[in-house]
Amino acid sequence: MGFLDDAKDKLTDAVDSQGDKIGDAVDKAADFASDKTGGKFGDKIDLGADKAKDALDALDGKNDDIS
Repeated sequence: MGFLDDAKDKLTDAVDSQGDKIGDAVDKAADFASDKTGGKFGDKIDLGADKAKDALDALDGKNDDIS
């Protein structure tokens, strides 16, 4: 098992056990970025945050960890 496989397994385990906290952190970071840009890019930032949460949630093949 290579380094990246090990990192993916650890990330998958973290998302499985702490999915809600990770989702909240992504939302908080998106809100911070939107505030810093004065809301000018809010739609794009929200879209990026949603895609990031979807990608993290799909690591284990099931979309059930991050809301």
